[in-house]
Amino acid sequence: MTGSGKAQYWLAVSAAGLLALVASWTPLAAQIDNYATDWLFRAHPPKPWLPQSAILALDEDSYELTQGVRNLRSKLAEAIEIVAKAQPKVIALDVVLVDAGQGGEDQQLALALRAAGNVILPCELLPGSRWKLPQPIFLEATDALGHVHAEPDADGMSRHMPLEKTGDRQRYWALSLEAFRRAQNAQITETSEGLDIAGLRVPASRDGGRLLRIRYLPPDAGGQSRIPQVTLQQVLKDPAAAQIFKDKIVFVGATAQSATRDRMMTPYNTSRPMPGVEIHAHAFETIAQGQFLADAAPSFVLLTAVAFIAIAGTLFLRWSGTPAYALAALLILIAHALPHLFFLNRLIFPYVAPAATAWFAVTCAAVFQYFRTREQLAETESERSRYQEAIQFVTHEMRTPLSAIQGSSELMNRYKLSEEKQKQLSQQIHTESKRLAGMIQTFLDVERLSAGQMNLKTEPFEIAKIVATCVDRVRPLAERKSIQIQLHECVSATVRGDRELMEYAVYNLLTNAVKYSPAETKVDVNASLQDGLLSVAVQDEGIGMSAEELKKIGQKFYRTKKAEQSGEVGTGIGLSIVQQIINHHGGRLQVTSSPGHGSCFTMLVPALISPASVLPESEK
Repeated sequence: MTGSGKAQYWLAVSAAGLLALVASWTPLAAQIDNYATDWLFRAHPPKPWLPQSAILALDEDSYELTQGVRNLRSKLAEAIEIVAKAQPKVIALDVVLVDAGQGGEDQQLALALRAAGNVILPCELLPGSRWKLPQPIFLEATDALGHVHAEPDADGMSRHMPLEKTGDRQRYWALSLEAFRRAQNAQITETSEGLDIAGLRVPASRDGGRLLRIRYLPPDAGGQSRIPQVTLQQVLKDPAAAQIFKDKIVFVGATAQSATRDRMMTPYNTSRPMPGVEIHAHAFETIAQGQFLADAAPSFVLLTAVAFIAIAGTLFLRWSGTPAYALAALLILIAHALPHLFFLNRLIFPYVAPAATAWFAVTCAAVFQYFRTREQLAETESERSRYQEAIQFVTHEMRTPLSAIQGSSELMNRYKLSEEKQKQLSQQIHTESKRLAGMIQTFLDVERLSAGQMNLKTEPFEIAKIVATCVDRVRPLAERKSIQIQLHECVSATVRGDRELMEYAVYNLLTNAVKYSPAETKVDVNASLQDGLLSVAVQDEGIGMSAEELKKIGQKFYRTKKAEQSGEVGTGIGLSIVQQIINHHGGRLQVTSSPGHGSCFTMLVPALISPASVLPESEK
């Protein structure tokens, strides 16, 4: 492949790969990446661990016991008093305490919260960046707040938890993060890459919005959550049931479908939405167990995609056929397996970016190589065809001088000739041999010129002398058919180019005129100037051609039907070579003809000098 071909190849492969990379940033590609990650969650669940959290659930039976929300706060106060006796580490509420309660239930709940200690209350950021906080009576009982936003993705799937929310110049940590901090009795140290708590690094970058990817604890064999749950009704009826909360982080919230407005899908639960309080518990477990999954940096994804583009391009540049396609298939397989391999090392790598870039780059490289191979095959076939044409041309054009040489030599061997006749025949053999050698060289030059393997000679020469020489050489052929060649006006103009090739072109036009003209006709030859162009016209009274035949006259091996019926030997290659010669001299070939009225072939090439004189009749 040439330098320009390689440049085009790399440009095409790079453009295809970058197009795929841009497509991987679209919302559709992001959704596919999410689905692929969800599948990896289910395909490679973590080894189950003993949860450090538990849930005090407000289920349907509990709401029936409290008659809805009417007696909820008083019953919740009783349950918290019972739970506090089990000595949990932290109690985190995901229960709305914004509105004022009835009677003395707010005071009862506030007393229970104050007595329990280490309690975290919920807060919520409303549209317009305004915080929705619990009633002051509850804030007096505890000053710990945590936001309860478990924001789902566009498809309703909960995959991340925002660890911080800011509004009204006030920031609150997520309920799960605040619960962990309280349990560890530690401070949070912020960095641009994450959060440090009691020696634990939480990978939640500032640029990424402090999002934590939740590593959900997989459900048990029965599809139930592994995080223990006890309902409010069970605690009130059997206080011993609260012992499950000993040394646990207790999350209190609604699980009843009729009372839960924040139920969301998770990678493990695509048919049964999970209540928000349970999602907060899973977020806490992710932090407490250090089960972090970091998202691959965009720069790393970009670098990987560029590497796939480079490898795909190199494969088809160095190999072809089966080896190239086998290696390309392996590359695509690696691209599909890459997210899987990274997931096993706790790194979320997008699926579309590597797969799409590998497919696009490989496809483009393979298609480019296919068409390049087809082009090379066409070039090979063209060279083969040119070689066959060359053989036929040599066979056709060399018959005349070879016949003359053979005939002269036979006469010299068969008969006893006079010295003068022998000298004449020897001279003819010498002349035809030189002509044959010149014909071979001319043919080779034309072939190399057509293939772009040689440069055209650029020497000045007189066109009048070439025309006169060719006419003299053709006269014996014309006399055999009693055809009269008349050389009319022949200007003495100078042309710059290759003298031998131009002589071949003129000679070919003259021999064709004689060959395809009836006996006892005439051929007129003129060389004149027309608008700065030298015009060499050869007019015959031959069989002529139709308009349809004129369109094909320059095609190699094309012969008109009348020419084939005439019985004249020819291959149809001569005029195509004449056209090449004239074109390389910056000119053109004009043909006018009509059936039964002869043809006129006119060569038009640029002239350097205006006519100095017209050859006298004696020199014609």
